Amino acid sequence: MEELMIVANVAIIFGVVYKLFELFVGKKERMMLIEKLSSEELMKGGTKRPALPLSTFTFSSLRFGCLMLGLGLGLLAGFFIGLGTCNAYPNYQNVYEITSLIYGACVLLGGGLGLLVSFLIEWKISKKNPE
Repeated sequence: MEELMIVANVAIIFGVVYKLFELFVGKKERMMLIEKLSSEELMKGGTKRPALPLSTFTFSSLRFGCLMLGLGLGLLAGFFIGLGTCNAYPNYQNVYEITSLIYGACVLLGGGLGLLVSFLIEWKISKKNPE
């Protein structure tokens, strides 16, 4: 298990460093695009910003939030189901397999329901604002 922890720690450190570099490079690119856009608008004489269509808007934060909410509710439901089904739930080791099955099923069910709710919200918004 220690070998996996070493690999996981290296992967996490590499991922954080990579994302930091990507953040700073992306910031420079965005600043260059803003300068280019503002100079083109000044040459045309207009100051009105173009409206972004709904298709460029992403719902990633909504998806992530609904997924995390579903996982959290699944864990909570798994805890209460495990507490109700196993009489001596916190004290005995032999109920480990049952509780791990309950937790896994509830987490997957909660995550799936969270993503389904996210899809329904996106669908309702896209119906409300047709392109």
